Amino acid sequence: MFKQYKLKNYRFRLVAYVVLLCIIGVMVVGSAKPSVQNKQIIGIAGGLVVMVIVSLIDYGTILKFRRPIYLLAVVLLAVIFIPGVGDNTGGATRWIQVTSSFKFQPSEFCKILLIIFFAGFFMKYKDQLNTWKTILLSLILAGIPLALIVKEPDLSTTIATTMIFITLLFVAGLSYKIVAGVLVLGVPVGIIGVVLIMKQALPLKPYQYKRIMSWLQPSNPAYADDSYQQQNSIIAIGSGQLWGKGLNNSSITSLKNGDFISEPQTDFIFAVIGEELGFIGCLIVIILLLLIVFECILIAKNAKDLGGRLICCGMAALIGFQSFINICVTTGLMPNTGLPLPFVSYGLTSIMSLFIGLGMVLNVGLQARKYHGLGDMD
Repeated sequence: MFKQYKLKNYRFRLVAYVVLLCIIGVMVVGSAKPSVQNKQIIGIAGGLVVMVIVSLIDYGTILKFRRPIYLLAVVLLAVIFIPGVGDNTGGATRWIQVTSSFKFQPSEFCKILLIIFFAGFFMKYKDQLNTWKTILLSLILAGIPLALIVKEPDLSTTIATTMIFITLLFVAGLSYKIVAGVLVLGVPVGIIGVVLIMKQALPLKPYQYKRIMSWLQPSNPAYADDSYQQQNSIIAIGSGQLWGKGLNNSSITSLKNGDFISEPQTDFIFAVIGEELGFIGCLIVIILLLLIVFECILIAKNAKDLGGRLICCGMAALIGFQSFINICVTTGLMPNTGLPLPFVSYGLTSIMSLFIGLGMVLNVGLQARKYHGLGDMD
């Protein structure tokens, strides 16, 4: 399980980017909701320790346990529907109440478990990947946990997890002919879907329809209540201008101070960054997120096998897509849907899960093969 590694191969640059982003996260979380700042610090400290430990465990050994890991993911997602186990908040059952002050969100942790599972699965079936049998089997295996996440309901996590799966499938070697065929069918279907939504002809839940329409028509009085949070987020980000109003400011013009932004410490943390740290602060956060994604891709490029490459690309997809969705929502480029900003938003389950995933990425880097123009050696 543990191997002897060379310290010079440890990707300290990736660790530095993550630590810098976490420091910014602690500061803005403390400004958004001071009562949870200490919990965030403890979560990050614990996450860093776990990341170092996981980074020293051979990822190949972990991939051998892909079946029980997949089973664990499904069980964690299913157990929240057992009466008395899952905690229902705001009409959604997404958490398990561990203690009076701590909730565990299985769907966040399961993103990492599914990356591990499919990394092992696609590595085993890489030679049969473009057969309908393997593709269908992978879709079924992905569909089970996705269906459980939809049932919670948690549409945003469903979308993010789906994007991770699609990325893994593509990186594993899915034929370009199949990709092209999906795009040819998918684009028209997407356009038709938008038209049907506008005509209220799709079987969406009322709250889902309102969120979409409040995004498309924010000035419509019929959707004022639903567009309120997102519009205030846009105003807050714009009001920060270049340098922001300063962390923990007492400005009476602050939307955060006036409680006009709901859940500023989690899903709308980017609004706090924009208001208090301005355009420069937003730019720094985005650059750090991009650098983390880029480092994961660089490590994937030099991975010794397909499994390692998929772990790295899976984490790059998770951080990249989740960051993109979160920032798009807070800036009004997408309908309102709740996803934490990686390493910045408050959330112990999210933080710990991300550190576990990055620990595996670091281990892939420790076992990287060197390129000498020999091509792929899987």
